Amino acid sequence: MDIHDKARIHWACRRGMLELDISIMPFFRYEYDTLNDSDKQLFIRLLEQPDPDLFNWLMNHGEPDDSGLKHIVSLIQQRNQQRGPLAI
Repeated sequence: MDIHDKARIHWACRRGMLELDISIMPFFRYEYDTLNDSDKQLFIRLLEQPDPDLFNWLMNHGEPDDSGLKHIVSLIQQRNQQRGPLAI
């Protein structure tokens, strides 16, 4: 997936699991454009992971083995926490 194809990325953010949508959608909406190209690519790689893994990582029930994915998960958690609760 191309890091500049925001329509496809937006579609990939929609997971069908409320907990994931609450974490991923606001991050995409408010933070994606501020990321450097490397972090955008990591975000896309994260979206390619299975929902159960995403859920566990974003809810702090484990972490990815891949250091890049670990970085983007941490960034999502930090930015979402700084921004505070938002509606999807």
